[in-house]
Amino acid sequence: QVQLEESGGGSVQAGGSLGLSCAASGNYFSPDTMSWYRRAPGKQRELVASSHSGGTRYYADSVKGRFTISLDIAKATVFLQKNSLKPEDTAVYFCYLMTSFGTSYWGPGTQVTVSS
Repeated sequence: QVQLEESGGGSVQAGGSLGLSCAASGNYFSPDTMSWYRRAPGKQRELVASSHSGGTRYYADSVKGRFTISLDIAKATVFLQKNSLKPEDTAVYFCYLMTSFGTSYWGPGTQVTVSS
């Protein structure tokens, strides 16, 4: 069984920065892609950023230029550095892992609150 542990959520004022970290643990897996999703109050979960083991990265238009995702394959850890935060970035952020075997896992989520 693979488990994901997220850390780094919290509260910050608009314009501030926060970093999120997600570490995967378990046996017999290798990360293919690790991603961050978020679900804002009253909205559906959306993909924020994704990093493929081959180096490809994806960012939602709403976070381009402000968020940076980085993947450490050896440690099966993904980081999301969030700068210039806006109140609309307030959401529960979820880590997502797709393994090289095609299996996928979700983290429990961590709350990020940005006040104006």
